[in-house]
Amino acid sequence: MKLAFVTFLLVSLVLSSSFFDLTTAGSSFCDTKCGERCAKAGEMDRCLKYCGICCEKCQCVPSGTYGNKDECPCYRDLKNSKGQSKCP
Repeated sequence: MKLAFVTFLLVSLVLSSSFFDLTTAGSSFCDTKCGERCAKAGEMDRCLKYCGICCEKCQCVPSGTYGNKDECPCYRDLKNSKGQSKCP
């Protein structure tokens, strides 16, 4: 009985994590804009992750691969827990 319960929990965990990934996928607007923003990033995955978070929250991404943050004040003003800019 315990083995069946443990198996059920493991299967539930795997299925729920797969569903969560699908429901949190970024919008095509943010994916496109962040792809452009992070085109020259040294750590592409990290750049895309944080750019996506910022884009979803602010609904804008500055043009270019660096700087131009004045185009989007919300994006510019988001800070991490250390007080540094959260958005690439």
